[in-house]
Amino acid sequence: MNDAEIARIAARLERTNELLQRMLAEVATTPSTHAIFVDAGYVYAAAGLLVAGTEDRRAFDLDAEGLIEALIDKARTIFADSRLLRVYWYDGARRRIHTPEQQSIAELPDVKVRLGNLNANNQQKGVDSLIRSDLESLARHRAISDAALIGGDEDLVSAVEAAQGYGARVHLWGIEAAEGGNQAEPLLWEVDSRRTFDLDFCRPYITRRPVTTYENEGAPPPSRDEVRVIGARIAAAWLGERGHAAMAELLPGHPYLPGPVDQDLLMEAERLLQRSLRGHAVLRRALRDGFWQHLQSQF
Repeated sequence: MNDAEIARIAARLERTNELLQRMLAEVATTPSTHAIFVDAGYVYAAAGLLVAGTEDRRAFDLDAEGLIEALIDKARTIFADSRLLRVYWYDGARRRIHTPEQQSIAELPDVKVRLGNLNANNQQKGVDSLIRSDLESLARHRAISDAALIGGDEDLVSAVEAAQGYGARVHLWGIEAAEGGNQAEPLLWEVDSRRTFDLDFCRPYITRRPVTTYENEGAPPPSRDEVRVIGARIAAAWLGERGHAAMAELLPGHPYLPGPVDQDLLMEAERLLQRSLRGHAVLRRALRDGFWQHLQSQF
C-alpha cells in the first residue's frame, strides 16, 4: 500500500468520524417521543369488573376523557424527558361507524380513535391488527422511542415484537385483575417493563348505572303473542343494522343465541314493553321465538 492509498483511507476515516459525531450530536439534542396505545375493550372489561363488578358496558359509564388525562399525566412522570406524540384509542363498532361516545373521544386533543369491527356476538375484530400496524409503523419511522401499551391479549405479542425490532421500547400497562389475571403470560414476558393500575386509580372513572325500574310492573304481563311480535320487531332492527352476514353467523346456532345477543334482545324488549321479563321464562322463550322466526323468514 503506497502513501497515496494510505492518505485516501485516512481521509475517508476522518470523514466517517465527522459524520458519526454530527449524527450523535443530533441524536443527543432530539427529544425522545412516546405514545400511548389503549385497547378500549380491555379497559372496559378489566376496569368494569374491578370497580363495578361486571364487564358489561351497559351496566356502567366510563369517563374516558378523565382516564385519558390520567394516563397522559402518568406517562409524563414516567417518560420525564420525552414528549407525547398522541394517545391511540382502539375500539370496535358496527360497520366501523363511530358511536356518539367514540365520537366524543375522537374530538379530544392528542387522541386518535381507531375502530375495528364488531361481529354478531359483540366481539371486536381487527383491533389487534390495527395496534400492530400503528406500533410497527411508528417504530419503523423512528416516530416514537417508547410505547405504553394498555391491553392483555396474547395476539398483541407480534405487535410488541415488531416495534422492538425497530428499536422502540414497549411498556405494558394493565389494570388490576379482580381475580386471577387479565393479561396473557406471553405478552408479559415479551415487553420491556410492566405497570399495573389499582382500584384506587380506576375508581374515579367508573360509575355504575342505576338499575332500571318500570312504571307498569303491577299491570298484567303481556301475552306470548305480544312478546313474540316484539321479538320480531327487534330482529328486523337488528338485521337492518348488522346485515345478512351477521345473520349467517347466528343461524348455525339455532335455537340458541350467543350470550351478548340474547342479553341485548332481553334489554331492548324490556325497554319497549316497559316492564321486566326476568322470572318469566315462558315469555322469554316467546321473545326468542319471535326473533328467530323473523330472521329465518329473511334467509
